[in-house]
Amino acid sequence: MTFDFDRIIPRRGTGSSKWEYYPEDVLPMWVADMDFASPEPVVRALRAHAEHGIFGYASPPTDLAELICQRMASLYHWEVTPEQVLFLPGLVSAINVLCRAIGAPGDHVVTLTPAYMPFLSAPSNQGRVCDTFDMTYDDRGDGTIGYHLDLEAFAASLHPQTRLILLSQPHNPVGVEYDRETLARLAEICIERGIVICSDEIHCDLMLGDTSHTPTAAISPEIAANTVTLMAPSKTFNLPGLGCGIAIIPNAELRRQILTTAAGIVPHVNAFGYIGAYAAYREGEPWLKALRAYLTENRNILVGYLAEHMPQLHTTVPEATYLAWIDCREAGIAGSPAAFFLEHAKLALSDGRAFGESGSGFVRLNFGCPRAVLLDGLARMRAALP
Repeated sequence: MTFDFDRIIPRRGTGSSKWEYYPEDVLPMWVADMDFASPEPVVRALRAHAEHGIFGYASPPTDLAELICQRMASLYHWEVTPEQVLFLPGLVSAINVLCRAIGAPGDHVVTLTPAYMPFLSAPSNQGRVCDTFDMTYDDRGDGTIGYHLDLEAFAASLHPQTRLILLSQPHNPVGVEYDRETLARLAEICIERGIVICSDEIHCDLMLGDTSHTPTAAISPEIAANTVTLMAPSKTFNLPGLGCGIAIIPNAELRRQILTTAAGIVPHVNAFGYIGAYAAYREGEPWLKALRAYLTENRNILVGYLAEHMPQLHTTVPEATYLAWIDCREAGIAGSPAAFFLEHAKLALSDGRAFGESGSGFVRLNFGCPRAVLLDGLARMRAALP
């Protein structure tokens, strides 16, 4: 099958947060949704439900949890049972529920920076203290950058009252896929200190090139018992507006804590969320395979373009996601580079400062778009630079 990811689909006038936040002359490459139509089987299933015309309270398709379990087994050799699968209306709400459910008010939650923005706000939302640990910046000497986790320094930094770690695997915004050894040692540190792991793996299906994904909880039964894994079809199949998230929790006591905390506060997933997830997981794999190839080429084009035309900018080479993390500190830009590109290039990028203090001088660029749009954005950046 062939899929036309080059097709430009107008999104203004559709209620798109990404495209309607800024004026019409601004090209948006900030919010983490893609500018591709979702897989046709998903659109077909949603259309059929809409045409039925009754939109009552919804339950998940009877075999959706089993379908997810089969997916975990086939992709990762990870044995999960249907009762370990919970559905939530989104992963941001799931992160907040976890912060409230684990520990007590005044306890500490740690995350690795630069960090996905809700990781920084959820702890304080729920009466916890947010601690951050900066990942180590690596200048690769070829115009690209990377990050790694100094596990010894991380362990030494932990507060005695730390009860939860919010882990992004693969990492948003820097695109790192942690290797099995790093994950195992990180999990060991957490288990030794009584720290529950929230492993947000929402981008795990968007591996680029030859990179493969390792779920944190799949490493061992002991780690699984101390881990809540968050996944969703939203980033994978471009369904974030449908609101369907997945929590896989092997530990029965942790499941009880999460369900008790969410009860009466967190709404159920809506019918379209369930239907979209089911159709995506059942029939979306050919589309996803083609998408990963397209995103990999977009990544390679972006990296090559910056190296050739904007060597003062240094980018990650993400192993996963459709997000590039770009260091603009040598570009001669005064103040925020995101504000600079918005004013001078009419290009909306995510401001690195939103990802923690270590993000000052950086921008995040979403390359999940038709190639012509990506090249337009890069050309705008090039023309605007001093």
